[in-house]
Parts: sequence; C-alpha cells; structure tokens
Amino acid sequence: MSNNEVISVLHNLIETCRRAHNAFRMAAENVQSSEFRRLFNVFAQQTAQFVTELQAELHRLGGETVAESSRKLDNTVVFPGTAAKPSRLRDEASIVLECQREEEAALNAYQDALKADLPLDVQYVVKRQYMDIKDAYDRIRILQRAA
Repeated sequence: MSNNEVISVLHNLIETCRRAHNAFRMAAENVQSSEFRRLFNVFAQQTAQFVTELQAELHRLGGETVAESSRKLDNTVVFPGTAAKPSRLRDEASIVLECQREEEAALNAYQDALKADLPLDVQYVVKRQYMDIKDAYDRIRILQRAA
C-alpha cells in the first residue's frame, strides 16, 4: 500500500471519529439520565483521543489533516427532533439509537481499514482503536435495550 493510500485511510478514520465524537457530545447534552450522560461523555473523550492519535500517525507519514482549522471537533450532529426542540430531548431511545448507528458506521470504517495493507505501526493503532469502538458499540447496544 502506498503512503498516499495509507494517508487516505487515516483521513477517513479521522472523519469517522469526528462524527462519532460530535454525536456523543450532542447525546450527552440531550439525555436526562446521568448514567447515559457520563457514558456518552467518556465515549466523546475517547473518540477525541482517537482523532489525536490518528492525526499523529498522519503527520508522521507526511500527511496533513484536511482543513484542520475549519474541521475542529464541534456539535454539528442534529438528532431527530432536536431542531424543533431547542431544550433537552425527552426521547433517550432515539439518542441512543443514533449513537449506535454512528458506532456501527465507525466499526465498518475500521473493519475496512484493517483489511487494507497498512504498515504495522499504523495497523496497531487502528486495531487497538477498533477494539475500543467495538466495546463501546456493545455497551451502547445494552443501553438501547435499557432506554
């Protein structure tokens, strides 16, 4: 796999983690349950750390983060019904479901990345993050049943 192809894979994973981070932050701000809020905040911190780690790998390989100054982690995810309800959402099940969808998309992106012929040092980072994402996904599925 060429260096440019590895950089492309890393860009994709960075964007995937940014979307997940934003989803978790919005979820934490919109749930009533303190247990859910705590867990979503933990996942938001985790995905922010993943972005940092992936960016370090990207920079090490000579790549640059796309529009780094304009693509900082933010609150751009809109959950169903939030546009009409500026206050906290009441439907925690839909929030949990949206987080589950984001994590499922992340799992798919990471699985695709792991199928690529990545350098071993990059593969190690991606595999470790994948395992953490899989764990988060499993925990969210449990939350979905409880919501």
